[in-house]
Amino acid sequence: MEQVLRSLNLDFFGQSKHRISPEVFLSRENALFLDVRSREEAETLDIKLKYHSEIESINIPVDKIPDEIDKLSKDKFIGVFCPGSVRSTVVYAYLLSKGFSYVRIIMGGYSALTEALKPDQVLQAIVAAKD
Repeated sequence: MEQVLRSLNLDFFGQSKHRISPEVFLSRENALFLDVRSREEAETLDIKLKYHSEIESINIPVDKIPDEIDKLSKDKFIGVFCPGSVRSTVVYAYLLSKGFSYVRIIMGGYSALTEALKPDQVLQAIVAAKD
């Protein structure tokens, strides 16, 4: 963890190497949408991304990440999501400390994700999945 903390310098944050917009994330291939909200939050508002065929969606609450880390692949690009970025930031640093290189925080919470999933965007994903 010390090495991860040492790498989080001005250059790192200044180049936004830790975050990704929902639009850019949703265009990724071989990706995992890691929802770190509580089970209750996820059951109340489930985010499946069903029509984004290149993106797997999974909910692992922040407090369960150490126990369920084996469900995550180091070969996939992981976008970590929570509504306010606090929990996703904690999980981001934890995953980096465990050797995950392809991980970013999905920025903007619900409003940014909703904006990226407007009908035209969903339609594009459906059409792309059929091709």
